[in-house]
Amino acid sequence: MESSTGTQLHINNAVQQIVADNACVSGSSFTNVAAENLTLDNVTLAGTKIMDANLSDLEIDGAQIGGAYIHNIGMPREGHPAYEPGAEQRPVRFEMCHLNNSTFDNCQLVNVELRNCNISGLKINGIDIEALLNMHSNPS
Repeated sequence: MESSTGTQLHINNAVQQIVADNACVSGSSFTNVAAENLTLDNVTLAGTKIMDANLSDLEIDGAQIGGAYIHNIGMPREGHPAYEPGAEQRPVRFEMCHLNNSTFDNCQLVNVELRNCNISGLKINGIDIEALLNMHSNPS
């Protein structure tokens, strides 16, 4: 099917392996698609939305995420078709990430550990954590 922006390829009820080199697939849509073990190298995904996805074992390396809005992440909620009572989220690891001026709002951070992190200006519920730690390590 030809469109004003190029060719549209419709893949329906099929198993396909797609190799796209030096291609523009902007505006494409994938719905109810199995896409395990994809490799996306030197791509721009600006404006991309990923919804109701299983991103287990996802690795993102060398990405720019300024302005990203990441929400409703974790185990499926009760009522969702993939909900499993008692299931627990596997740990997530962030390494060498610059999350300056970011906000974590209404997040479950049970047993989260920060190691070798610059916490200058880090506040939890309005409390300056660096100052709090300094106060406890240097009691008057």
